[in-house]
Amino acid sequence: MKYMDENFKKLKERVKDSLENTDIEYINYELSKLNGNTLVAGVGGSHVVSEFASRILEYKNNILVENVEPRDVKYMKLKLYKNILLCSYSGNNFASNLSFSNELKKYLLSSNKSEMECVTNLTYKCNDREKSFISLASTLIPCSIMLNYYENNKFNMLDEIHEYNFSFDTAKDVYEIFTGRETEALSTYLESTMTESGIAIPVIHDKYEYCHGRSTLGTKVKSNAIFLNTNKELDRVLLENIKGNYNEIIVIDTDETLEKEYSALIECMHLTKYIAENKNTDLSKVVYSKFNKNLYKYRGEA
Repeated sequence: MKYMDENFKKLKERVKDSLENTDIEYINYELSKLNGNTLVAGVGGSHVVSEFASRILEYKNNILVENVEPRDVKYMKLKLYKNILLCSYSGNNFASNLSFSNELKKYLLSSNKSEMECVTNLTYKCNDREKSFISLASTLIPCSIMLNYYENNKFNMLDEIHEYNFSFDTAKDVYEIFTGRETEALSTYLESTMTESGIAIPVIHDKYEYCHGRSTLGTKVKSNAIFLNTNKELDRVLLENIKGNYNEIIVIDTDETLEKEYSALIECMHLTKYIAENKNTDLSKVVYSKFNKNLYKYRGEA
């Protein structure tokens, strides 16, 4: 687990370094000008960022925002939208081709600049670049940049980056994740990380959707539950009713605020670290499928 341990230990320092060396004032200024219906896109770990960024823009700019996968952009009625913000650590992968092949006003939140003249680059610094299969710093840094914009530098997010400890039985391979719009960045991280690393089989439940028959799965397949708890009445009812239906119920307490969602995202990162350790898997050095590189490099018709 040496690579994973190193990347978790460096997480706070990498975020701190990025916040101190990025032109935050410029990024905040450009984001503040963004108005009109907006698409936000990202894939993999960057889809977590795009989910978080979409909520930031919705709340801060008071605009309609939709978070999508880059491929979705090709199949949408783009006349309904004015802007697209692509969240991409590298900034030069196939996602940029998919997202920017249109007439929308283009923004790129990335550690690298786009060479396209029509793109507004929102570039953050990463002096100590993370080498990891699963995105940790490269997910948390842009989320931190966006939260800084939302909070006008009034929230000390570095205090939230610390270790979280867990103790539960990881023998079950299936994890049913209870979520909703206000916790979607968290469930997106959990689903993406569990799937890409192979440490578990995630099943995503919208909390109210669960009330309409999805509880059957837990009675047929023995699994663990991860409950993203916002302490609403529905949360309390669900937690009371699902007792005994799961091998373990892991509760991540949060609320609908973006500050708490940021803290809970870090807790979810440590949750996947705990599962990975018990599954003898290094999240930063995953043994992936032989054809993974072929698919990752795909540049054809989408």
